[in-house]
Amino acid sequence: MPETVEAEGVRLRPSHLDDIADTAAACSDPLTQRFLPALPSPYTEADARWWITEGAPAVWATGGAAYAVTDPATDRLLGSVGLSNPVPVRGQAEIGYWIAPWARGRGVASAATRALAAAAFAHGTARLELLTHPENAASQRVALAAGFRHEGVRHAAAQARDGSRHDLVCWVRLADDPPGPVTRTLPDLPGGRLTDGVVTLRPVCADDVAGMYRLHRRPEVVANRVPPEPPSLADIERRCRLAQSRWLAGLAADLAILDAATGELVGGCALSHDEPATGQAMIGYGMLPAGRGRGLATRAARLVVGWAFDEVGIARVWAGTRPENVASQRVLEKAGFLREGLMRGRLPGPDGTRYDSLIYALLATDVPR
Repeated sequence: MPETVEAEGVRLRPSHLDDIADTAAACSDPLTQRFLPALPSPYTEADARWWITEGAPAVWATGGAAYAVTDPATDRLLGSVGLSNPVPVRGQAEIGYWIAPWARGRGVASAATRALAAAAFAHGTARLELLTHPENAASQRVALAAGFRHEGVRHAAAQARDGSRHDLVCWVRLADDPPGPVTRTLPDLPGGRLTDGVVTLRPVCADDVAGMYRLHRRPEVVANRVPPEPPSLADIERRCRLAQSRWLAGLAADLAILDAATGELVGGCALSHDEPATGQAMIGYGMLPAGRGRGLATRAARLVVGWAFDEVGIARVWAGTRPENVASQRVLEKAGFLREGLMRGRLPGPDGTRYDSLIYALLATDVPR
């Protein structure tokens, strides 16, 4: 690996003793500490000195790489990027980084990651892994911007500072992959939300736990869950915390339905990309009592399928309802869906029973342009 890498407005170079103060300040940042639990806490200038004089050289000595990311004009420290856990027999290494608070939001992490990936591939690496905390959406966006593709989840692969374990999301780039950005299966909503002036949809976030818990614990909503069991508060907390990660991985767009006039959460809606290869997605929704009888679910469904057809490139959106769920069937029909048939015993019920499911679908070609 080269001693210095110049690329895309960043310089990768060895750490210097002049970086001690900035290293200590950056590694003391709460966000850095949260997602890098192996860092000492509190992180002092003595820790920074140890890293520069002993830690980083040890990484190089074991076949990895440890670079300071700096501003080419001023040489001020902006962050750190490196390679670890090399597996020479597989031509594989793991890439990681942190960015100082004063350098975030400028594309520094993406530029540094692309630069180091290019250097690694030029020196014989065949496969790079980038592992992110499931709640670190910013780092997952960096992975996508630097050409890394979602490969899966490593369950309980990392230990938190309190000793508990958590998953890691695995992103991978091969030597012959393009440098990015990766075209996302589920792009962001235009402007961050969808609205028709009456109803608004935005991505689910951690602040929605209380509302989503109320929604998904309602008996009529539970009856249409798979399986039909009420979720725990921990289940809903996890769903809300990981909603961004699942969206970025292209698995599902989880949306909160709001009354546009008041901003009140009145329901939830999700578009699951269940068959990317065939251009098909599934829509599901539920409404709190405050949002019912006002046509808000129909408006939300129209907004979601419009985005799916126009922005995502979906060709077919389908939905399933229990035969007795007449209200949901009316929503789908008003939104333009056509009933296609009955799937007998499709859904699991209580005590080993099975429920039938009515299937509705809407094609992109069904909607006038």
